[in-house]
Amino acid sequence: MSNCLELLAPAKINLFLHVIGRRPNGYHELQSVFQLVDWYDRLCFSTIDRNTIIRHGGNLNIPPEKDLVVRAAQLLKNHTNYPYGVEIHLEKNIPIGAGLGGGSSDAATVLIALNQLWNLHLPQTELNELGLKLGADVPFFLFGHNAFVQGIGEQLESIDLPDQEFLIIFPGESVSTQTVFQSDQLTRNHAPITNVDFLAKTGEVGHFTNDLQPVACELCPEVNRALNWLAQTLPDATCRMSGSGSSVFAVLPGSINRRDLEQRMLKLPSRWVGRLVRGLKQNPAYNSVLSV
Repeated sequence: MSNCLELLAPAKINLFLHVIGRRPNGYHELQSVFQLVDWYDRLCFSTIDRNTIIRHGGNLNIPPEKDLVVRAAQLLKNHTNYPYGVEIHLEKNIPIGAGLGGGSSDAATVLIALNQLWNLHLPQTELNELGLKLGADVPFFLFGHNAFVQGIGEQLESIDLPDQEFLIIFPGESVSTQTVFQSDQLTRNHAPITNVDFLAKTGEVGHFTNDLQPVACELCPEVNRALNWLAQTLPDATCRMSGSGSSVFAVLPGSINRRDLEQRMLKLPSRWVGRLVRGLKQNPAYNSVLSV
């Protein structure tokens, strides 16, 4: 066997995140808009004639049984009784534990790639069901487009977002998603909205929020510090945390002096990672191997 495939796995940001309720099983009912951005992990896949899954790269401190890349491949292999294996090389660029969906994007990319390389021909609905077993955000990256998201992340409606640039800051520390959602301080009764409501008010600064942000700031002061840095550096921008943190972002105003901003980014604290990104319309991994 010599088939190989290389795909990019993009990050996402939550343009807002509202918690509108809680299910009896403890899962939270959410509403959000997921925006794909051009910050990528890179995955290379090579089919092998052995019944094994081999991972190279990524965070080698994560054991294979807990690595979403390996788990996704094993889940698909078990589901289809595929008799052979794959060698996966992961170039990890999206920070881990940053609220940018890097792990979920990697897992979705594995399902997309192996569905083609192994000639499985599973429909997207079946891939989505597998993806949800790996994480609530995985179906979004399989969906392939920016989305208005509801439920626990499985209800997806395509949304046409304006072309925008963003500055993302990862403040070098992670926030436990589980701890944030378990907090007694978390607001869980945000009034539901529709995608039409969101699109009608995207230009209004502060109209939509991330309900997880106050809790995350309390748990991790670096999140608040990064938000303050953004507010001071880009006073006319919309600034917000993505997901459960710890990354924060600002929507860049059209009048921004990019050279000045890039100079300021050079002076970020040493543990922080700053990145200028552009929003995407589609997931390049999805569109490389699946028909839209």
